[in-house]
Amino acid sequence: MRHAFPTGRAAYAVAPVLGVALAHIGPAATWLPELRRRRFPALAGLGSPRHVALTFDDGPDPASTPQFLDVLDRLGVRATFLVLGENAARHPVLARELVRRGHEIAVHGWSHDRPWWPSPVRDARELTRAVRLVGEVTGTVPHWYRPPYGILTSGRWAAARGAGLRPVLWTAWGKDWRHDATPASVRATVAADLRGGGTVLLHDTDHASAPGSWRATLGALPDIVRDCREAGLAVGPLGEHGTGGAAATSGTAGAAGTAGAAGTAGSAVTEGSAGAAGSTPFRSPAPGKP
Repeated sequence: MRHAFPTGRAAYAVAPVLGVALAHIGPAATWLPELRRRRFPALAGLGSPRHVALTFDDGPDPASTPQFLDVLDRLGVRATFLVLGENAARHPVLARELVRRGHEIAVHGWSHDRPWWPSPVRDARELTRAVRLVGEVTGTVPHWYRPPYGILTSGRWAAARGAGLRPVLWTAWGKDWRHDATPASVRATVAADLRGGGTVLLHDTDHASAPGSWRATLGALPDIVRDCREAGLAVGPLGEHGTGGAAATSGTAGAAGTAGAAGTAGSAVTEGSAGAAGSTPFRSPAPGKP
């Protein structure tokens, strides 16, 4: 009993701190794929069941991004590039080239940091800074925001809303940041979770990934697009994905994103893929198999 009062007083003192921490990090539970797919489909990036949104994070990077642009040109595909403000500031010509080639540009934050501590003022300042920089460099207004690591705290929710951005995460990824990633592993990992209406997360740089990991993504890209087309799905940017009725922003290739898939965009989709949530996963070889 002698220690009951001090212990209770300490608990009362800690409670507000815990409350602030929970309020800050609580929304980050949307990182859990099943939770966001079922409860927050727009945040998950679920769109038209006849379409797949192709997205790339962390660029632009002069060592790798131009190679992605060339492959996408050959495939006749347009995508959404969620750029870091600091990288767009370092490579403004390349940021403009993304838009010139018909791709949609979006924001991934200013830098690739982890928001473990509440800092709403900083979050708002840095996201606004990134949006302004991207607009000045490319002449377009970004519409989408994906937080680094997919950690969407309450501060970053508020910052996105204040900056006029719509948060979007993903339904399938390639785990292409790993040091052991290969083209086969990236393709198979994407295919395991990809359905019509899904949003694919890949990286066009190793800025926050294992050195050289982008090469695995680049090698997998043609097969990922082919898998989509063979399933009767068009591939394009988020602005054409029909997520909550969002329209393509100015400066993006409105119809160009699906132009390369013209032969399959109008194809009949199997009955199992008529709804994004209940559709059939893609089939692709296991890692290491042709």
